[in-house]
Amino acid sequence: MAVYTHVPAEDLSAFVARYDIGALVAAKGIAEGVENSNYLIDTTRGRYILTLYEKRVDTADLPYFLALMRHAADRGLPVPKPIEDKAGEPLQELAGRPACVIEFLTGISVTEPTPALCHAAGEALGRLHAATADFSGVRANTLGHEGRLELAAKCLPRAGEIDPGLAALIESEVVFQKAHWPADLPQATIHADLFPDNVLALGDTVTGIIDFYFACTDARAYDLAVMHGAWCFSNDGAVFYPERAEALEAGYRAAHPITEGEAAAMSVLRRASALRFLLTRAWDWLNTPAGALVTRKDPMAFARRLFHYREAG
Repeated sequence: MAVYTHVPAEDLSAFVARYDIGALVAAKGIAEGVENSNYLIDTTRGRYILTLYEKRVDTADLPYFLALMRHAADRGLPVPKPIEDKAGEPLQELAGRPACVIEFLTGISVTEPTPALCHAAGEALGRLHAATADFSGVRANTLGHEGRLELAAKCLPRAGEIDPGLAALIESEVVFQKAHWPADLPQATIHADLFPDNVLALGDTVTGIIDFYFACTDARAYDLAVMHGAWCFSNDGAVFYPERAEALEAGYRAAHPITEGEAAAMSVLRRASALRFLLTRAWDWLNTPAGALVTRKDPMAFARRLFHYREAG
């Protein structure tokens, strides 16, 4: 479920009236997503997405996210543009939550991408990096190198509750990352969470890049490493698909170069990415109370990815 905050129809209608997008005709909660409340709204002029930002999103970061989305959309990328209200403001409040309206993009998110779609998604990431090279906004990655080390220390005491060998895996990977983290890679604005469920597609064509709420400034190649782990394995992390990986990198290279330093560091970056998602899932697994709105995801799916990367070298 992704509608954590329910809004009465009359309040939705009054909210839509703040915008020059027509009158509200229909509204429906969207089940996808785990961070925010989302509504698909139809007006007399078109279709839009209404997002209410829940507590897991820092309100102070929202202007950065919305400015980045507008920047990318203005440069022709398939990114939903935030809609400004009649006073020229993209960020509002609804039902006690920060809220905004964004463009609706067609397409669906797939769970088993084809190599052709992996190529298209990699190219879309390359285009995003190229288009945001002149984006002036800066946001630190709270789950960057230092953030991952801090989160590892918090997870370690109870990691054995998830799997008997998980603490040893985390400890050894922390030692490796401290010794090998490449601190001198080119920095850029990155999406940092471009999983298949954050890409919309029709067939093998990318029609949308969504959910920028982990976007930040970090090593550019780390973004491609995140996609490698997200797109090139089975959901449980047990099976690696090399044809997807080859297509993903080829697609990226078609839109943006990879430096020699980035290529040399890729194995470390992939391990770092696997550790990041292992840790955040582990933290949620250990600290989310029964009945909470956030759906826990299996941390071991990324432990398996990490084992694969370590064996691959």
